[in-house]
Amino acid sequence: MTNALTAAAAGFGTGLSLIVAIGAQNAFVLRQGIRRDAVLAVVGICALSDAALIALGVGGVGAVVVAWPRALTAVGLVGGAFLLGYGVLAARRVFRPAALEAAAGAPAGSRRRAVLTCLAMTWLNPHVYLDTVFLLGSIAADRGPLRWTFGLGAVLASLVWFTALGFGARLLSRFLARPASWRVLDGLVAATMIGLGATLIAGA
Repeated sequence: MTNALTAAAAGFGTGLSLIVAIGAQNAFVLRQGIRRDAVLAVVGICALSDAALIALGVGGVGAVVVAWPRALTAVGLVGGAFLLGYGVLAARRVFRPAALEAAAGAPAGSRRRAVLTCLAMTWLNPHVYLDTVFLLGSIAADRGPLRWTFGLGAVLASLVWFTALGFGARLLSRFLARPASWRVLDGLVAATMIGLGATLIAGA
């Protein structure tokens, strides 16, 4: 029992250390949480996607995928282009106050757009595969028969983090009621997306 708890705790800590890093996915979840726009759907997609990828990594798929590096290159190019496009849109909102004010409240019909964006941002980001399938998968393999317990801890870390980020962002709603605050947020989102997109394309 003690060994199982230790493995789960190790998985939770390792998973959290990888997920908390600033990235496109976290920036998107934070913005959706502050806008209160499709938060449950976005949090659910991120957590369930991580759970599926971690399960693939623990199951040993990471070792198989390494044999086809061109697949990761293709995903890097497509994902990089997507992040660049999203970053440009965020930068555009910084210089367009009218668009910023409209974005402050969740517009009708935005749920589908948020879901599709979240899916693309999650599954077209090679870093997600590197962190979950490859890195967590290889660390879990060292746990032997407790590798699935380790993986369960990592899945729980993902669920806790995205839930806190998405729903906890509402605490910032008063601060971000001003258009100037949204300019700062969108500026940070734009810088993050464009930087990551350029990095992915350059490294592909």
